Amino acid sequence: MAIKLNFSKTDSNLFGRSKMWGSPDMPDSLDYPEVAVNDDGELVDDPMTFICQIRLEDIAPYDIQNRLPHEGMLYFFGCLDYFFGNLDALAQPGMGEWDERYFKVLYNPTCDDLHTHSIVYDDGTEFGLKAEEITFAECADREEGFKLLGKPYLDEIAEQYEGWTSLLQLDEDDDWGLRFFDCGMLCFMIKENKIKCYLHSF
Repeated sequence: MAIKLNFSKTDSNLFGRSKMWGSPDMPDSLDYPEVAVNDDGELVDDPMTFICQIRLEDIAPYDIQNRLPHEGMLYFFGCLDYFFGNLDALAQPGMGEWDERYFKVLYNPTCDDLHTHSIVYDDGTEFGLKAEEITFAECADREEGFKLLGKPYLDEIAEQYEGWTSLLQLDEDDDWGLRFFDCGMLCFMIKENKIKCYLHSF
């Protein structure tokens, strides 16, 4: 079985909780991920988009095979600026398997001493979409949509990465209005602590 991710808009404080978008709540021991890119001949560090954080105690009732730790926080980042509509984004990983420099998965073994790490524009507004609460439920191993664990829904990805587990699968969602989700499905896959990321275009 896999674990389905459900999202809901909320005005509640999501600090230290499972959430999609917004800003990550991380300890100072973790650096906000960046990718080195060429900007008119100058090498600059471009911050990745924060995708979600999973408070692992939340998934414990559904992860009966103990495939993930049940303490601490799991964080997902990727170079999604282009897919937010910035066609001039410095980092454009494109379709297919992404180079490992374009995504990052971080783990912190506790949920203690967390601080919100925000990326803001020059006018002080926060980058990205407003945070949404994540809740969880059981779902089929090959379920489409948004899920943790199981197998990739798309045959092409499942066949190419046979033996890999779908650590996180992101499907389209028109409510977010992202160009990324018009393209298809983004999958973070794991096998023996090796993680890969693949964007499939429909």
